Amino acid sequence: MSSAVRIALAALVAASLAACASAPAAQPDLTAPPRRPVDAKTQLEYGNPPGPPPGRY
Repeated sequence: MSSAVRIALAALVAASLAACASAPAAQPDLTAPPRRPVDAKTQLEYGNPPGPPPGRY
């Protein structure tokens, strides 16, 4: 291999490592899904929907 090819490959590897190192960390979405809308079928199957959950503390 010629030195120009080696330098080009080394630059490509360095650029790809730099791109991966600077990417932001993925954060999971921790928000709760929206509540199901209350309709007649849901009320017939499950009764009245429960009240909101109590506070955390």
